[in-house]
Amino acid sequence: MSLGISALTPPKRPEDAMETLLEFPDNRLLIDLCGQYDRHLAQIEQQMGVNILRRGNRLVVMGEKAARDQAEAVLRGLYARLESGRTLELGDIEGAMRMSGGVFGDTVEQMEMFQPGQYEIRTRKKPVEPRTEAQKTYVANLFDNELAFGIGPAGTGKTYLAVAVGVTMLLSGVVEKIILSRPAVEAGERLGFLPGDMKEKVDPYMQPLYDALNDFLPQKQLAKLMEEKRIEIAPLAFMRGRTLSNAFVVLDEAQNATIMQMKMFLTRLGEGSRMVITGDRTQIDLPRGTASGLQDAEKILKNVRGVSFNYFNSKDVVRHPLVARIIEAYEAADGTAG
Repeated sequence: MSLGISALTPPKRPEDAMETLLEFPDNRLLIDLCGQYDRHLAQIEQQMGVNILRRGNRLVVMGEKAARDQAEAVLRGLYARLESGRTLELGDIEGAMRMSGGVFGDTVEQMEMFQPGQYEIRTRKKPVEPRTEAQKTYVANLFDNELAFGIGPAGTGKTYLAVAVGVTMLLSGVVEKIILSRPAVEAGERLGFLPGDMKEKVDPYMQPLYDALNDFLPQKQLAKLMEEKRIEIAPLAFMRGRTLSNAFVVLDEAQNATIMQMKMFLTRLGEGSRMVITGDRTQIDLPRGTASGLQDAEKILKNVRGVSFNYFNSKDVVRHPLVARIIEAYEAADGTAG
């Protein structure tokens, strides 16, 4: 008598199965979870190495067990976000994958901080939340410390999150005004040859700060706050001689401040104020031989109580995923050159 195949082959254990079945009770939220033309699912499939099929109010996730577990954590976290009344954008999908460990991290436990209500910054136009572990720590330090440094490459949310926290503190009455500043360094272009008066010459350098504010405040309200001088945007050189009290103060592109400018700016801190210094040590545009005030401040202030230093790298980039790969390529080239 021959034995059947089933008698020779041990039954599959549940963990050996190549599918994970997820059920979502609210079909309307499931539609939002999948995105238009299932583009959210496609993004998760591409970056997490799984296939996802939709069957009614269920999603079938196929792939290796570790990838399925991470994709399940992402999908459940995003669905919980929708249940809390928030919306989903492609950047939120990217953030959830980072927290799951499926793209840039290592632990599924990081997904806990992506659940609704954790480290959310509320502004007039939209809520903002950190999307990486480094961003979470940075936001916590912005609320907890009178002076916080955010140092790392472009696209890691250093300035964006700082301005968002500043807007939140202004709207809640913690501070009376926001002051945003940048060094107007001539990075290969000369201010004197630009058309217009001094404000028109300097405004292009300040545009990223205007862009951030426009993301958080309605245009009319922003215009009114600027007219009342409750929000100011000014070049670093204009800070000399001022005492900045009851204000949330941000110095952006601080790698282009000289040592004397940095000392001048830091000593503007007045009663009831918070100060944030952001910069990227790889993009110094100062004249050759001129030391960066950001690097100098790192050395001098690293052990000062009440000062926090937060560092970002390519894994914290929240722009297009290609930006992270570009930064990694430059970092690798610099390492080879060194």
